[in-house]
Amino acid sequence: MKNLLLLIFSVSTCVSVTAQNQDEKAISKTQKDLHNKIALLDSALFTAYNSKNLALMKTYFTNDLEWYQDNGGLINFDKVFINFQSIFNRVYDLKRTLIKESLEVHPIQGYGAIEVGKHQFSHIENGKLEIGTFKFLMIWKNENGNWKISRVISYDH
Repeated sequence: MKNLLLLIFSVSTCVSVTAQNQDEKAISKTQKDLHNKIALLDSALFTAYNSKNLALMKTYFTNDLEWYQDNGGLINFDKVFINFQSIFNRVYDLKRTLIKESLEVHPIQGYGAIEVGKHQFSHIENGKLEIGTFKFLMIWKNENGNWKISRVISYDH
């Protein structure tokens, strides 16, 4: 009887571990797919930014956008794009580069994803390269495969 119980326990443990490993692999693939999707969207958004394509940039944000800036407060969609236009009108080119190893992506069940990371903005000013590194958090909303940013927190300026 003792051996039978030990055998049943061993088999059930093996089955449980195998099922758990398969679940972890499925979650891992789903997480990787989501990470890759958001990384691709981030790259496309900031390709538009770096080329000063304001019209294309607008397509990456929801109309009810809330942008929280540690040194500027809360701003809405219209004000965000007034600010971007002001940046694009400057004499120098401000370029954004993602610090790829800082990128984190986390799912939001039934909504979309959280993107967290660091990025650098650089430009030449008075003949000298100026670089600033900042942190950000973006909430991506997924509506039937159409991903848009609904909230941004830009901080550590």
